[in-house]
Amino acid sequence: MNIQNIALPKRLRYLLDNNLHHLLQLGLKGIEKESLRIDRRGAIAQTPHPKALGSALTHPYITTDYSEALLEFITPPFADVKQTLSYMHQIHQFVYPELGEEMLLATSMPCGIDGDLSVPIAQYGSSNVGKMKHIYRKGLWHRYGRTMQAIAGIHFNYSVPQSLWPTLHRQVGNPGSLQSFIADGYFGLIRNFQRQGWLMLYLFGASPAICKSFFKSRPHLMAEFEEFDPHTLYHPYATSLRMSDIGYKSKNQAGLKIDYNSLDGYVESLSAAINTPYPDYEKIGVKLNGEYQQLNANLLQIENEFYSTMRPKQIAESGEKPTLALKRRGVLYVEMRSLDLNLFNPIGIEESTARFIEAFLLSCLLHDSPPQAMEEFQINNSNQLLVANQGRKPGLQLNKNGQTIDLKTWAHEILDAMQPICALLDQGSLDKPYQLALQQQQAKVDNPALTPSAHILACMSQNSQEFGCFASNTSALHKHYFLAQPLDSQVQQQFIDMAAASRQKQADIEAADTLSFDDFLTRYFSQS
Repeated sequence: MNIQNIALPKRLRYLLDNNLHHLLQLGLKGIEKESLRIDRRGAIAQTPHPKALGSALTHPYITTDYSEALLEFITPPFADVKQTLSYMHQIHQFVYPELGEEMLLATSMPCGIDGDLSVPIAQYGSSNVGKMKHIYRKGLWHRYGRTMQAIAGIHFNYSVPQSLWPTLHRQVGNPGSLQSFIADGYFGLIRNFQRQGWLMLYLFGASPAICKSFFKSRPHLMAEFEEFDPHTLYHPYATSLRMSDIGYKSKNQAGLKIDYNSLDGYVESLSAAINTPYPDYEKIGVKLNGEYQQLNANLLQIENEFYSTMRPKQIAESGEKPTLALKRRGVLYVEMRSLDLNLFNPIGIEESTARFIEAFLLSCLLHDSPPQAMEEFQINNSNQLLVANQGRKPGLQLNKNGQTIDLKTWAHEILDAMQPICALLDQGSLDKPYQLALQQQQAKVDNPALTPSAHILACMSQNSQEFGCFASNTSALHKHYFLAQPLDSQVQQQFIDMAAASRQKQADIEAADTLSFDDFLTRYFSQS
């Protein structure tokens, strides 16, 4: 395609005119993947985090999320997404031989849940920081229940190329500091993602069905679904039930007004929620018979409790609040949180998916992004829920800027606008992987049967399999795949050494504690 002859966003045109478009290729990509450990019967594992994997508190790449059984794998960020995915593959190769008869559930929606109490809350040792992580999770249990916390997903971390920012800063002649310009750029990206992020659920949503056992602690919600078979519920046109409102169904979070128009506004509004008491949580109590039930009785215990499809991120120092890290050092990267596990891939994500997301996020950055009013935030949320529950419904209408628009029409508009970006990302590559990834997504828009959600329901129908059986069988295939591919001995030793170092680091942290937990918590929340 001849990019010179088509209308482009101002930022992209500037890069092309100044022969600086190669800078687009230098963004860093990292992936975080959650996976539930299940036993050979398909039930959630009740065993502790395997010691051979290291300390869940201090290991940089292998930890746990909400549950002791919910493993989380984290890659370092790489400019080449192939390296990112290769590292994720190596983590799996290291972990699988340490699981014994257990395996990792290949799907986002959990199976084998026998009520809330069957989901063990993660443990992080006796240090103050370890206790805080555990008590925060206890608070989530009392506020939302444990079962929904066992849902797994993939987070895609993206850092805009560092060398791109000074160039864009010069383009606008912005008189402000580079750091504030970078923060504004990231928040513009986030707002555009919130407007168009429903497309992620349509293209990559892989949770159209769910085991009935998921609702054992909340049986009243089952009436909202149709029965696929005696053990499975679903919505016929669903894409991502993980991203629907059966997850964080919380009236207090629905009313939160988080400001995405600036870094200062974001930090201020999020901090306000962490400091605002909430009557329902005050009824739970912070301590019961001297034992902590939650970190506090406020709208949010800490920043992480606020669920959003994308978060601005900065690496926090030990014991530093995330909002303070952002305030002090600005935005370093964004964390996109709306990806389901792709159960048709052993590591949960395809290379083409990762390349498409990179191009999509760059498109969100390079296009204009006006400030967001609260009404627009509600429209964006409504679009997301509609696509999560009914995304493949023929003729589905969404709300774009207050006007109804056919999902298919809007999707093609978004994808068409990405074409020049994909072409530039492909420069120097013979196989054109970004443009190929874009073509694959365009085909899904034209034919919903090609989406992962449709493929899952088709496989279940063809094999007359309930969702839990389909998920377990696929998980077993993934286990066999990784056990047949032992790690290179040198890489294996690196992971063994990292696990040992993490255990030592946890022991050092526990030995160094001098404050009581009450004092530690007071000091943590009084940071400013």
